[in-house]
Amino acid sequence: MLLSRHTRRREFITAVGGAVAWPSVARAQPVGSPIVGFLDPRTPEVVAARLRGFRQGLKEAGFVEGENVAIAYAWGEDQIERLPSLAVNLVRRPVTAIVASGPPSSFAAKAATTTIPIVFLVGNDPVQLGLASSLSRPDRNLTGINILNSELASKRLELLRDLLPGARRVALLVNPADASLTEVQLKDVNTAAQSMGVQIQAYNADTGVEIDAAFQAMNRDRPDAVWSEPRRS
Repeated sequence: MLLSRHTRRREFITAVGGAVAWPSVARAQPVGSPIVGFLDPRTPEVVAARLRGFRQGLKEAGFVEGENVAIAYAWGEDQIERLPSLAVNLVRRPVTAIVASGPPSSFAAKAATTTIPIVFLVGNDPVQLGLASSLSRPDRNLTGINILNSELASKRLELLRDLLPGARRVALLVNPADASLTEVQLKDVNTAAQSMGVQIQAYNADTGVEIDAAFQAMNRDRPDAVWSEPRRS
């Protein structure tokens, strides 16, 4: 039995949501095939493993890049300020759906369209971030995956304490460029730290120069341990 265009589109968007990484090489667009817009603040080299995984996920769902689906890549090249214009360009193309990696990409895509489906991948509660009003019912054109980074903050701190039982002062490296994300991150970590009697000192760093300066400051302050939260991707 032939599937209707609407049914096939729904299956395609479901397949995009089930894949957790993206293909690495752009190919010629198959005529009449859906186009996935992929929005990421980084470079393709950094997420190479995820690129392979996304290609495999689409293949398992029946979509092969270059045959019956095309990918429109929009790389931020580590410049978050580029994401809004990149998202607008994807909408103008137009694409069938947008895959947004991390909160900055997700917010940029959300601001660019209220109709094109957006599949986000974040490490925090999407309700807390403002990407959804309810976990059970995604808002309008947004749905996605929470990889539970923030929920695991206390477990990671417990592991650190197991390795260094005497640690009382812990340095935390955070990225000020992701303001809303850093706020949630610090709240989660501080809540876990208070329950363990640990003091957290945050050091802001975005660029390579700032990271070097942060570690120089840590060297002066002499914390018992250094902890860097996984980057939300």
